[in-house]
Amino acid sequence: MLAAIIHGILLALGLILPLGAQNVFIFNQGASQPKFKGAIPAIITAACCDTLLILLAVLGVSVVVFTIPALQTAIFIIGLAFLLYMGWSIWKSKPAKLDQREVSLPAKKQIMFAVSVSLLNPHAILDTIGVIGTSSLGYAGMNKLAFTVSTMAVSWIWFFGLAYAGKKVGDADRGGRVLGIINKLSALVIWGVAVYIALKLFHVA
Repeated sequence: MLAAIIHGILLALGLILPLGAQNVFIFNQGASQPKFKGAIPAIITAACCDTLLILLAVLGVSVVVFTIPALQTAIFIIGLAFLLYMGWSIWKSKPAKLDQREVSLPAKKQIMFAVSVSLLNPHAILDTIGVIGTSSLGYAGMNKLAFTVSTMAVSWIWFFGLAYAGKKVGDADRGGRVLGIINKLSALVIWGVAVYIALKLFHVA
């Protein structure tokens, strides 16, 4: 069982560590909120979405979903639209100084954006299916459960830690200059993912 846990942790870290729209968004929320608890909606939503994707991948449901061309195309189009809109919203946002900082995004908008970068990102979904879903086939019973839970736990711990790191950066940036740069970089990364999805959509179509 220990081997399954270690395997799950290493695989999850390999998928979640690279810079992507989801990580950028969670860090950005941690940095832009006046208090850490302000980023909780984004953290919880992203972690729940990852948990759902992992569960679907392990159960094999997500593989079936992506064998339906029309549904795959719909996910690509919706994901592209959300990412373009989110990138624009973050790009044009102007972070206030520390003593004047307002909530960057309200809870409802955080949840909507977190869902879009988590569930409407075909690249992330396919990674989850290809790596975690395929790897889980080598386990059964309690070992499979341990593998699955360990991958889920990594997501939860990572997102809380990432948002906390963002909060520390935001607190140190009293003038809001660094946050402004982070916003621009965040938007560029998100738009980069959007371009990737657009290319995949062209290929699918």
